[in-house]
Amino acid sequence: MSRTRTTLALGLAAAGALTLGSAAGTTAAPLPAAGSTTVTPAGHTFQATLSGKATLKAGSVTVTCSVSVATGSVPAAPGNQNAAGPVSSPISPPTYSSCTASLPGVTPTVTTSGAWSVSMQHGQPTTATLTVPAGGLVLKTTGLATCTVTAAPTGAAGVPGTWANGAPSSLTFSGASVPVKVTGGFGCPTSATTSTFNAVYLVTDTTDPAQQITVTP
Repeated sequence: MSRTRTTLALGLAAAGALTLGSAAGTTAAPLPAAGSTTVTPAGHTFQATLSGKATLKAGSVTVTCSVSVATGSVPAAPGNQNAAGPVSSPISPPTYSSCTASLPGVTPTVTTSGAWSVSMQHGQPTTATLTVPAGGLVLKTTGLATCTVTAAPTGAAGVPGTWANGAPSSLTFSGASVPVKVTGGFGCPTSATTSTFNAVYLVTDTTDPAQQITVTP
């Protein structure tokens, strides 16, 4: 099911690919093995609500949104534990509203769809990756510029972020990058191939509001 909101936004998306290389005559050091991760309470539902504002920049165009929400659930035991890697939770396609564009006279509308998820990996810091499915976010603008921005145009993309336990816990994206394809006429950033995303979400337990969603070893 898709959701459309007047907003450009979680342009979500995101994520970059880290390429490991080695210079001639040298060998890249192996990556450390992923540690264990446990997300609790097992089986509980949660809601991620934007705190403050989210910004998305593609080329010379910046969109700022003040409302964004997604819901999801922690896997039931024993799926909420991984002895050597992250724990993934399905989430609803995020919605975005109360957005404005840096281009005057432009109205953005974003449609999200497909299977979204967020995975947590305990560590220092604890990391979180928001997965945007292929073509899972399509942004269209109307007005003085008619543009279409498709996030993750050729395959699923991960938006890298960090997690902090708290009351409530928080999920932060800072300068996250994701592949995009931009089409349109005058005023559209058609040369942009990536976008950057900044946002902080507060994550609350909706099964039992007295508890907190936490990530531990």
